[in-house]
Amino acid sequence: MVREHDRVVLTADQQGEGLEAGDVGTVVHVYAGRNAYEVEFVTLSGATASIATLSADQIRAVTERDLVHVRELAPATR
Repeated sequence: MVREHDRVVLTADQQGEGLEAGDVGTVVHVYAGRNAYEVEFVTLSGATASIATLSADQIRAVTERDLVHVRELAPATR
């Protein structure tokens, strides 16, 4: 079960937000029914890159086998 303040992994690209599958974010809000989540994605320097509303099938919980990888953030295309 994903809860507020949990780290999660994006499972599908969000091109409009400049996000890619595998990006790691933090849940900042859980909607009733747990069907959707507000997830904040930040750069390693701490700047907010995006806050996205995502469905439960667009994220997954972090596991002990996950490894963090760095990429340069591309500009969002809105």
